[in-house]
Amino acid sequence: MTDKRIVTLQDISCFGKCSLTVALPVISAMGISCSVIPTAVLSTHTGGFENFTFKDLTDEIPKISDHWHETGLKFDGIYTGYLGSERQIAMVLDFIARFGKNAIKFVDPAMADDGRLYTGFDSDFVGAMRSLCAVADVVVPNVTEASMLLGVEYRHRGEHDEEYIKSLLRGMCGLGAPVAVITGVSYDGTSQGSVSYDSTTGIYESYFREQIPRQSHGTGDVFASSFFGALMLGRTLRDAMKIAVDFTIGSIKATEGDPTHWFGVKFEQCIPGLIESIK
Repeated sequence: MTDKRIVTLQDISCFGKCSLTVALPVISAMGISCSVIPTAVLSTHTGGFENFTFKDLTDEIPKISDHWHETGLKFDGIYTGYLGSERQIAMVLDFIARFGKNAIKFVDPAMADDGRLYTGFDSDFVGAMRSLCAVADVVVPNVTEASMLLGVEYRHRGEHDEEYIKSLLRGMCGLGAPVAVITGVSYDGTSQGSVSYDSTTGIYESYFREQIPRQSHGTGDVFASSFFGALMLGRTLRDAMKIAVDFTIGSIKATEGDPTHWFGVKFEQCIPGLIESIK
C-alpha cells in the first residue's frame, strides 16, 4: 500500500486534549504521514480554563501555503478542524483550491455543541463555514452544527428520530459534499453514535454504542481524527464509523474513573486498540 500523506489545519493548545494535540498523534499512530498548519497557539484549550494565552497565526497560513506550493508538496487528504474566524476559512478555501485537486477534503465544522455556538462565533461565521462544507468530499458535523448550517430546528440528544437525522444528512450533502456523517446521534437517550449518508449511492449507515453520562473535552476531535484516518486507509464508511466510535467510547471509559482528568480523555491509552482495529 502506498503511504498516505495528509495535512490538517486547526489550532494547537500547549496543554489539553483537543485539535492538533489529538489529530497529530492519532493519525500518525494509524501509519499516516500527518503534516500540520497551526492556525493559533493557546497555552491551554478554552474549555474550563481562564486567562489562557492566545497567539493568532492567521497571517502564517498563506506564507506556509506559498512555500509548500513552491516546494511542490502534494497531499492525499486535507482535514480541517476548529478555525477561529471567517478570514481563516477564506484562507483555507484558497489552500484547498491550491492543494485539493487530488486530495480527499474532510471538513469537521467545529463551531457549536448542545444547541449553542462556541464563544466568538456568529451567524456570519456559520455562513462562512457553510461555504467550506460546500467544497468538502466528507463533512462530519454534530447535530447542533448540522442544524445551524442548514437553518433548521435543533433537537437535543434523546429527541432524535431517524427521519430528522436523515433529513440533516441529505441537507448537508445538498450543500455540496457527496458524503455526510452526523455525530452525537441518540434516538433513545441510552445509546449514542454516528449516522452516515452517501449521496452517490443513496445508502445510510449507522453505528451505536452505549451512552456514557460524562461530558468530555475533545471527543469530537478523537472521533474525527480516527474516522478520517480509517477512511484514508480505505475502510468503508460503516467500518470507519465503527473504528472511530469504539475508539472514542474507549477513550471516555479510560478516563471516567479519574475526576482529576477533566480536561480531555485518555485517548493515548486506547491507541494500541486503535492500531489493532485497522490491521
